[in-house]
Amino acid sequence: MKKLFILIVMVFILNNSALAVETQKDVDIFYISGTILDSHKEPVKEAEIRLLVNGQPHKIITDHKEIDKTTTSSHATFQIKFQLPKDAIDTAKIQIEIVKSSFNKTIIDFKKDDFAVKGNEFYISKDIIIQRHIGPAFWIATAIFLIVYALISFELLHRTVAAMIGAATMLIITYTLGTLNPEFHIISFERAIQAIDMNVVFLLMGMMIIIGVLKHTGVFQWCAYMSYKIAKGNIMILAVISCFFIAATSAFLDNVTAMLLYTPVLIEIAIALKINPLSLLIPGIMASNVGGTATLIGDPPNIMIGSYAGLTFMQFVYAFTPVCIAALLALVLYNKFFYSKEYKKGRVEDVNGFISHLREEYKITDKNLLTYGAFIMAIVMAFFATHGICHMQVSIPALFGAGLLFTYAVVTKKVKMLELIEKDIEWSTLLFFIFLFIIVGAVEEVGLLATVADWIHQLSAGNLTVAICLILWVSAIMSAFVDNIPFTATMLPIVAYLSKIIPGAENNVLWWAVALGACFGGNGTMIGASANVVTMGIAEAAGYRISFFGFFKYAFLYMIISVGISNLWLLLFY
Repeated sequence: MKKLFILIVMVFILNNSALAVETQKDVDIFYISGTILDSHKEPVKEAEIRLLVNGQPHKIITDHKEIDKTTTSSHATFQIKFQLPKDAIDTAKIQIEIVKSSFNKTIIDFKKDDFAVKGNEFYISKDIIIQRHIGPAFWIATAIFLIVYALISFELLHRTVAAMIGAATMLIITYTLGTLNPEFHIISFERAIQAIDMNVVFLLMGMMIIIGVLKHTGVFQWCAYMSYKIAKGNIMILAVISCFFIAATSAFLDNVTAMLLYTPVLIEIAIALKINPLSLLIPGIMASNVGGTATLIGDPPNIMIGSYAGLTFMQFVYAFTPVCIAALLALVLYNKFFYSKEYKKGRVEDVNGFISHLREEYKITDKNLLTYGAFIMAIVMAFFATHGICHMQVSIPALFGAGLLFTYAVVTKKVKMLELIEKDIEWSTLLFFIFLFIIVGAVEEVGLLATVADWIHQLSAGNLTVAICLILWVSAIMSAFVDNIPFTATMLPIVAYLSKIIPGAENNVLWWAVALGACFGGNGTMIGASANVVTMGIAEAAGYRISFFGFFKYAFLYMIISVGISNLWLLLFY
């Protein structure tokens, strides 16, 4: 009985197999694949694709199922499989219909001669370019983007809150009005998640943890004390040394942290010298923004540019170290011209006594932690220098070093874990970046950034020199009056496109232009960069307030000088 059952099953399987083979002989099988691109040759994700045969919808086969439509993948690729009766291709009209919000509906025709044929199977792979159109989603996303920009720039709302409400508004419109009418579709949740650059977020988090541990050693305040000791009471020399100390710290940590740590010490030294602390703090701010420009990790715009463009730590060092040194030397001369009268007022009755006071006040508080921290930082910097060779994201060594240092500090009870997590990791900053990436992803999705890129390309007429100057100076002026972080995020896709289509831009010169413009431009006004805002806040709390125009008088002219140096550098060497 059992043998009879097995025999029946085998006969059934063989019959079905024969039937399937016979059925396949009666049909032609078609495979259409490719990539959907926009006019900038950028991938178009989540585009819906339908198959039409003789003008009527036709089923697509996927995973042995028949479906009405498919969508492009995260890489904007697609593959369609379908069947037609044998030789129907001779008379059939085969089309695919591509639908995507903010793009024109596109229909592509396929003829028999377009296919490669193997037996009864027909193959074609084709990249398809679809054109954008400006619809309701474009205007709504643009309006939200500009409102968020204004809220951040004029400090009408905390930047994290402004970015959060902007991102959330775009998503809620997509899933309400966009569900009723695709013309209101701005960005999907999946696309919003993809827009977040976690490399930037994790790099910032790792460096925040490292800095949070190292500041318990007192090393940064000790550096300020050493500045005064080397200067021996000479205020001009003190200002120069302070600027170089701050610049170096900003290059390898970040400029905001550098000013947070140095500002209280500089205020105390200035009070003892009987000079206005702002005469040391404002040059320090300039130095922090210049020094932060020198490396990939020194300033948030560089972090964003490096991650987006795939640039390495050493590429930033090679490209920016000379121009940053030149800008610092210009700062020294400019500072001597601007604050020489203020510095002449200063004096200390007992220089050696004050040095002794500073030595006791700002000494290394934990040598063991500093030694271990320096060792970890050396490892991290080595990985930063070689991460391009290892094809490793720069955030990985930052997190690795942070993990090692944090573990050591917690296990040895030198740092309280919850205190560091709550106070030293700037969660509001990390959230700001996350929401900002979503907003920029949304305006990129609706075509705003493509429109701006086309405008810049037309204005430069495809000339590299004009493009360099245009991007550099627009970045600098804009970054002076609005936060350079959202501006940089906005420019990333634009510069990526221009770097591909402008002859000679393959050497990353346009990336260097936007980086120098955004970082040096941040010096232009009190609100141009985070380091400016933080330092002026501490100074005001200590009783030394400066007006927007008072800061502008010193800073904007130096910004013009430093950007001019950058312009000359880029034109001469790139």
